[in-house]
Amino acid sequence: MTDIPYGRQLTDLADNDPDGTALIFIARDGAQTSLSWCQLEQAANTWGRALRSKGVAFGDHIALCLPNSVELVNTVLAAWKIGAIPIPMRWDLPDWEQQRLLEVIDPAFVLDGSTAGDLQRAAATHSDAPLPVVVSPAVNGICSSGSTGLPKIILNTSPGVWTPASSLPFMAHWTEVCQPQTILVPAPMYHTNGFIPLRFLLGGDRLVVLEKFDARLFLDAVERHRITTFTATPTMLSRLADQPDVDQRDLSSIEWILQGGAVMPPTLLHRWFDLLSPEQVVLSYGMTENLGLAALRGDEWLDHPGSVGQGFRDTEIQILDDAGDPVPTGEIGEIYLRAPMTGQYRYIGGAPPLTTTADGFTSAGDLGWLDSDGYLYVADRRTDMIVTGGANVFPAEVESALIDHPGIADVVVIGLTDPRWGRRVHAVVQPSDHAHPPTADGVIEYVRGRLAAYKVPKSVEVVDEIPRTAATKVSRSAMVQARGG
Repeated sequence: MTDIPYGRQLTDLADNDPDGTALIFIARDGAQTSLSWCQLEQAANTWGRALRSKGVAFGDHIALCLPNSVELVNTVLAAWKIGAIPIPMRWDLPDWEQQRLLEVIDPAFVLDGSTAGDLQRAAATHSDAPLPVVVSPAVNGICSSGSTGLPKIILNTSPGVWTPASSLPFMAHWTEVCQPQTILVPAPMYHTNGFIPLRFLLGGDRLVVLEKFDARLFLDAVERHRITTFTATPTMLSRLADQPDVDQRDLSSIEWILQGGAVMPPTLLHRWFDLLSPEQVVLSYGMTENLGLAALRGDEWLDHPGSVGQGFRDTEIQILDDAGDPVPTGEIGEIYLRAPMTGQYRYIGGAPPLTTTADGFTSAGDLGWLDSDGYLYVADRRTDMIVTGGANVFPAEVESALIDHPGIADVVVIGLTDPRWGRRVHAVVQPSDHAHPPTADGVIEYVRGRLAAYKVPKSVEVVDEIPRTAATKVSRSAMVQARGG
């Protein structure tokens, strides 16, 4: 049998290796909790019955409003056991924004700081025997505000069944990967990069989950638990590389890593090539809507610097102009993807579906180009593009040039209303040393020799800290609004 319901798959894992370590949770203070496969299976069954006692039925939505935690993992597994749909969400949103999201999710149960203890107590009163096998009609939802700021839930409409392909590592495309893996999870589980490892857990991989990303705890976990792989954003990788003792840390257990979430600055990528090797770094491009994937390994990147890869796992890529016609090789247009998984999403909240061509290619609004070998290069999101003086500037390109400045720890580039330029390129920078921040003139002069004149920031703002989420994302639209539009 190759299509195994999630609940049955967890039961089988517990039967095959009851005392084997399945999950290690590391709290912010470094305290650790370890659970075996048997303990996870028992918790999923008792928590599943507790959810039913709270009125949760097959196909219902469960809102998960907690940081990474054992309780969060237990509830996700319990939801799959009873055929419900887990939807993690940010726990630190203002009340008004949280309520707006909950109205869209319309959950049968909300797991948060006020209900988790009660659910745990209820679970303790129920049997831990395996629940009847059912299949969730959708794997999970991921909350997004997109580029409009309006809440929407991206529902992964794949049924809750495990197949061997579900747990196939990215790196297996290039070379054999030892399994089971020991996967470090630094991202919050409300983000795709944080949630997907739970599906690898169902393939028998061990998860080491951080409550919150912390570079020191991350490196400690790699050494202590002999981590073999992890997925991280460029911001996380930058903070790790900036640790003063990173070169002395034992990273020998790492077989490969996956970078996603944003375009990787070349200098940072070369730093990780030095820490590991080009053959151990995989870069990927995709989106929560499951439209398709592009990927490449570090040694390929060296031959195609700046690329995010070729079509991966049967993904086809087209670059189209505003009229829907293919553009010449090397010319920027809108990125369209077509893959076997295309269409396995649905929006909750009234957001319109993404633009899809008659032959099934779909775009999330990103701009980019293909080279003559079919490698994809991402310029930026169309909504983030700055039109200044009639020319198009992509913030990601400017940020990539600025992040190499020795006095800059983090940077976000936005477009602000300007009477002369329409919108001016504005750089918001976080200094490496707050006692000696870089000057605006120094930042502008630094980047002037790296970019065309029209791309150079017209203004620079130094802030104590860039307002990033736990997933290291930033809301450009909110930053623009905060500065008057």
